[in-house]
Amino acid sequence: MKVNTLRDFVHLLETRGQLVRVTTPVSAELEITEIVERVSKGLAERNKALLFENVIGCDMPVLINMFGNAPRMAWALHVDTLDDLTRNLAKLIDLRLPQNAGAAIGRGVSLLNALRAAGIKPRKVKHAPVQEIVETANPSLDDLPILKCWPNDGGPFVTLPQVITRDPLKGVRNVGMYRLQKVDRRTLLVHWQRHKGGAEHARVAKTLGKTLPVAVALGGDPACIWAASAPLPPDIDEYLLAGWLRGRPVELVDCVTQPLSVPAEADVIIEGYVDPDDLRPEGPFGDHTGYYTPVEPFPALHVTAITRRRDPIYPATVVGIPPMEDYWMGKATERLFLPLLRLFLPEIVDFAMPAPGVFHNLVLVSIRKRYPGHARKVIHGLWGLALLSLAKAVVIVDEWVDVHDPNIVAWQALGNVDWSRDVVIGDGPTDHLDHASYHHSFGGKIGIDATAKWPEEGYTREWPEVVRMAPEVKARVDALWSELGL
Repeated sequence: MKVNTLRDFVHLLETRGQLVRVTTPVSAELEITEIVERVSKGLAERNKALLFENVIGCDMPVLINMFGNAPRMAWALHVDTLDDLTRNLAKLIDLRLPQNAGAAIGRGVSLLNALRAAGIKPRKVKHAPVQEIVETANPSLDDLPILKCWPNDGGPFVTLPQVITRDPLKGVRNVGMYRLQKVDRRTLLVHWQRHKGGAEHARVAKTLGKTLPVAVALGGDPACIWAASAPLPPDIDEYLLAGWLRGRPVELVDCVTQPLSVPAEADVIIEGYVDPDDLRPEGPFGDHTGYYTPVEPFPALHVTAITRRRDPIYPATVVGIPPMEDYWMGKATERLFLPLLRLFLPEIVDFAMPAPGVFHNLVLVSIRKRYPGHARKVIHGLWGLALLSLAKAVVIVDEWVDVHDPNIVAWQALGNVDWSRDVVIGDGPTDHLDHASYHHSFGGKIGIDATAKWPEEGYTREWPEVVRMAPEVKARVDALWSELGL
């Protein structure tokens, strides 16, 4: 089924038994969160996307938990399984092991060229469904069913946006997923963290003494929504990636009040500008760490227009104590970016960011170990790569270990480590939301070498053999299995 719009995706989910329409009146303040919390953490068969069709005080339906399991996340990105993302991107970049850092950087550039050559560069259109209704004289955020998710939140928050900016000097587009706190009918606060592209654009605008045009897209193709969360290199347009996932270009239309282009098939567009000097207290916010993010100053977005479809659907998500929907968004990132990780560290077999680690707290990595100290090389290499530089704990295991099986990884990490010798501890950048660091965005990090140790690494005994059944016995039991009645 071809998906271009959020309504298309709703139809697909419904035909596949993955959507529940909720017609009972519910409030956007706290009630939707409590319902989603029960659904996302309940039995697997109850974990469905939810379309709230009767939100009290608003005519617009709310779609939530659409990415909330592996199949739905895969379908949103136009593939059958999340592992298809790994295979497809590896084919695109014709993955070969680079021989040195220069070659790796060259392959990274070739990824950008490959995406451009795939014929899926965003293309402009003059007319768009998202501009069927245009409000410039008196645009109001009150018309949107913006959720207040948790009791101590500082207000209602837009939680699944595509925040679009351009570098004021280079003109390069960035699309980020930054929460937006509603202040009043014409003002939002933009929580773009210091490591993110939108924040860099605001810093450049401030040095130039200018305001920064901003557009917020809500809805449209789910691939475009997810792409806003992808940690791409600065020169790769998120809508270029979305076009590759879709297999066709993302159509963009010019905004009506700002010098930006936005997805033509979106459901709602909020246009405005950020004054980098207009900082206001944002938060608290019940975050994906499972804790409230404290109040901090972030810039105000002043709304100049709101455009929308005649029949828009409002997309939202709820974050909190894991696992929740955002875990599956991160899992898609993990699967898609594995081939890119191998460009720089070709010894990596696989990696995983388990739900309790909330992305930045724990990264599990299996490698093909080839020389003494190899695990330490990978630990330091990961701490030098893009947003993996924020990882607080990195655990390295041997290539045969399934990093997606927490029991196997725990067995290896707890049994294969001499804690006085096999641990790397240092300081470095941490996630903006890390509440345990003693300094903001800077703190301690740990790397654990849980691989089998070699004599060259100072291990003076023979490393023990893993207990495994003989292959011929396994084959005999396989042949008998159907007769055993087990």
